[in-house]
Amino acid sequence: MDYKYIEQLLERYWNCQTTLEEERILRSFFSQEDVPAQLLQYKDLFDCEKEIAEDKLGEDFDAKMMQMIEQPKTVRLGKLTFKQRIMPLIKAAAVVAVIVTIGNMLEEAISENPGTTQRADTYVKTEDVNAAFSVEDTKQTASVDSTAMQQAASITVKDTHNENF
Repeated sequence: MDYKYIEQLLERYWNCQTTLEEERILRSFFSQEDVPAQLLQYKDLFDCEKEIAEDKLGEDFDAKMMQMIEQPKTVRLGKLTFKQRIMPLIKAAAVVAVIVTIGNMLEEAISENPGTTQRADTYVKTEDVNAAFSVEDTKQTASVDSTAMQQAASITVKDTHNENF
């Protein structure tokens, strides 16, 4: 037997182009017992649609839903114990204690080794810094700078004085 019409209806069904009447034809065709082997794979789909179409809401559905909505539900609040009330404060105090402890440990570690400072994985001793920049070098640099500043100030004062006359 030739099932070209059914195949055409299936093609239109997959493209969402069938009418309700054509879908009923497909459901009635696949509800038969003798479905061809090449179309047997679609039988479960249309049988399932038949079962879904048969599942309808009862007449009393609306009444049951309204009854469920209108029933007041009592809500009992549980009592909080003292432990449950104080627990957030205890957790906050523990966090503060940990932070203070870590800060104190770091401060103590730094104060134990005052001559060593750690920066970018390099240790620099204060003696090395003092040796590189001695006090005498600093005094000489300061005196040279102050002399140069005095000379520059006197030149500018003389220049302004000459321009006015």
